Amino acid sequence: MTDEKSYNTAKKGVPRRIAQTVLNSLKGGVVPRIGLPYITVGRKNEITALLNDVDIISEGGASFRFIVGRYGSGKSFLLQTIRNYVMERGFIVADADLSPERRLQGTRGQGLATYRELIGNLSTKTRPEGGALTLVLDRWISAVQNETLQETGLSPDDPKLAAETDKKIFAVTSSVSELVHGFEFGRLLSAYYRAYVSSDDETKAKVVRWFRGEYTLKSEAKEALGVNMIITDEDWYDYLKLFAAFFRLAGYAGMMVMIDELVNIYKIPNTITRQYNYEKLLTMYNDTLQGKARYLGIIMGATPQALEDKRRGIYSYEALRSRLAEGRFSRPGARDLLAPVIRLEPLTAEEMFVLCEKLSDMHAGLYGYERKLTENDLTDFIKVEYSRVGADQNITPREVIRDFIELLDLLYQNPETTITELIDSDSFAFAKSEAVSDETDAGFAEFTI
Repeated sequence: MTDEKSYNTAKKGVPRRIAQTVLNSLKGGVVPRIGLPYITVGRKNEITALLNDVDIISEGGASFRFIVGRYGSGKSFLLQTIRNYVMERGFIVADADLSPERRLQGTRGQGLATYRELIGNLSTKTRPEGGALTLVLDRWISAVQNETLQETGLSPDDPKLAAETDKKIFAVTSSVSELVHGFEFGRLLSAYYRAYVSSDDETKAKVVRWFRGEYTLKSEAKEALGVNMIITDEDWYDYLKLFAAFFRLAGYAGMMVMIDELVNIYKIPNTITRQYNYEKLLTMYNDTLQGKARYLGIIMGATPQALEDKRRGIYSYEALRSRLAEGRFSRPGARDLLAPVIRLEPLTAEEMFVLCEKLSDMHAGLYGYERKLTENDLTDFIKVEYSRVGADQNITPREVIRDFIELLDLLYQNPETTITELIDSDSFAFAKSEAVSDETDAGFAEFTI
């Protein structure tokens, strides 16, 4: 959705539930899961580049991208925006944030913990909040049954219908079985199908538990399901590739995996442990670019330091640095958005003005009042925020948005107060004292609305 379209939608009235979620999330410094089209500004080129990857994935390809930006620069916002886009296009999305307990590789199951988080957060258009695995499996079986019914013309009570359905299910499981670890994966899909047909909820639950990586001992899985294999810290990524292939066969366009907070690998104190994580990252990167994965996209969010620090960051692993380093011709304002790394440029003052205008309309709609802020009021606010020393490089959308929503809340609770009074108050005194005296230096000479 373009900025103009999303703004027109917002003007028509944002549902109050969505407006409250969006404003509360942004004020708290986090990205809302819903309502993003109402407030999307800028990032058009980045979104276009990522959606080009989506087309390639849906045709059987794979992609790997890094979204790099400072804290609060909009990485998570862009990830959530793409998440919503691809679900609308029939993709299944799995997302997770790394943490000290969730890594790509670890000695205490941290990699498996990331896998569990991803599978637990599986989302579709009809189940955007996550937890969609069982829904997808049931939908797949139901779709195969209906397709068989239409193709054969048999009645639902005809014993031959079950045999014909079995053939279609077997075709899917056989196709998956050709991949690494695919034989066991296919057997479990068949086990789930049989349990579905016989209404054996206990076996269905056991299969889902296996798919989620919740069995810790092979003997336990063997006893429960007759499968002498479990998902481990070493091979969890192979199962993401299996899921991507299966989801395609189940009628979805592909699978998009989104992993944020890559900085938590940068923060690992042990050099060897960091290197193991970067080695896993390299494996995933090579797989997607060399065609070893299909119908799979991976997007990871990182800070510039987590990427570029040659002592602890991704660039400390030479094999990754040589693949990801920018070329000599790329520069701020003219980045290569087809490269593996997308670096987020700061939003311009004009773009922030448009965003604040949308938020102002949304706030007025939520609390049922007529918006009083004029274009001049918004311009004055943006100028104060962007006039801080170093704002052209260091200010982030998160900071501006939090300030602005607080401003809206105060104006709503104190109707007699004006925005000029708040901007001139002690709360903004520090910002104003650091304001650049010559607005041309801060980039405002051409900032007119």
